[in-house]
Parts: sequence; structure tokens; C-alpha cells
Amino acid sequence: MNLVFLVLSCLMATVAAAPQFTRPNLPDQPFVAILGDDRQDLGDGAFSYVFEAANGIGESRVGNPGSKGQTNMQGSYRFPLDDGTFAEVRFVSDEFGFRAESPLIPTPHPLPAHAVEQIRVAEEQRRRGIQF
Repeated sequence: MNLVFLVLSCLMATVAAAPQFTRPNLPDQPFVAILGDDRQDLGDGAFSYVFEAANGIGESRVGNPGSKGQTNMQGSYRFPLDDGTFAEVRFVSDEFGFRAESPLIPTPHPLPAHAVEQIRVAEEQRRRGIQF
């Protein structure tokens, strides 16, 4: 009887000491299954990427080397909103910057004062022949 008690005690201690997987930032959130994660290197710096989760979050993008050393990308991503609908954003990122399109993005985009000042400084530098 003592041997059975000892074995059961050891087994219970092992289970209690086993590492527990916790998510302190999201304790009440359910786990979400990953339905697809396809990443392909297409050679010469080109790639494609498609991701999809069971909760509707997803992203797809393709990329190619750009003419000025950047990576040109285009694609879209989506995520669920609180009302049960989904937000979808289509984007292009290239030598002209990042441009996103979505019915949820207000247009025209008012520029904050610091951005207007940065544009003014950049234009002045271009006029003086300064290039980066």
C-alpha cells in the first residue's frame, strides 16, 4: 500500500511540476488554428506569401526587387471587426512609398503638421541638389 501511495504521489508531483502553457496577455482568448502558411522564394529576391487563420485573419503578398534597392510588394490583408464584418486593406509598397486602399481608410488623408514640414525640408534639399 505504501508503494502505491509513493507512486501516485510521484505521479501527481510530476504533473503539478510540468510546465504550463499560459498566455498572460490573452488569458481569456481562444486559440486560433492556422489554416495555411505558404511562403515561397521565387528566386532573384522575388517571393510570395499567403497566410490564413481560422478566425478570418489573412494576408497575401508578392514581392520583387525594386530598381532602387528596395523590395516592391503588393498584396492585401484582412481581419475581423467587432461587428462581425471584415476589414480588407489592399496595398502597394515600392519606390514611391506605401499606399493602402480600403473603404475604412478616410480620404483625403489630412497630413499632420510634422509631415508637412518634413516634405517642405525634403523639397528644399532637392532644390539645393542634396540627395540621399
